[in-house]
Amino acid sequence: MNAPDAGQRLITVGRLHGAFGVRGEVKLESFTDPAPAIARYQPWILRDARGDALSVAGVRVRVGGKGLVATVQGVADRDGAEALRGFEVLVPRSALPPPSPGEYYWVDLEGLRVVNLEGVAFGTVSHLFDTGANLVLVVIGERERMIPFVQPQYVQAVDFEAGLIRVDWDAEF
Repeated sequence: MNAPDAGQRLITVGRLHGAFGVRGEVKLESFTDPAPAIARYQPWILRDARGDALSVAGVRVRVGGKGLVATVQGVADRDGAEALRGFEVLVPRSALPPPSPGEYYWVDLEGLRVVNLEGVAFGTVSHLFDTGANLVLVVIGERERMIPFVQPQYVQAVDFEAGLIRVDWDAEF
């Protein structure tokens, strides 16, 4: 286990939920689709609630009876696995494949400027969240706006070269 490179952009792809059995395996929640694909993206950066992080490679993942189970090198017993409870699993952005046309990684949208069709600047994308029905852009400017990430109804264009998202959204809303 090593310290991660502080300059790399990281994506959260999962979370560890404590020990599975007595041999050091850890219950794993994956945010990838399909879930077992999380094993493809390594090395993993494991980050605890305080923000302390360590880099691990060679993690093995298998499908268990109630979800995914991971084997992390250097973790050999239940106590070691339990110590990883609550750690986030992050990977360098560069480890992920390019998104398909019309798809985006949330982290790539964060920081983009948002303007409406009339040219009114709303601010920048702080983060996104999923309502279950659709994603929502949280835009911070002179005030906070929450804009459904629904294409093409509200989100008209995403232009990474210009660092801009154009939306069909009333400035008063």
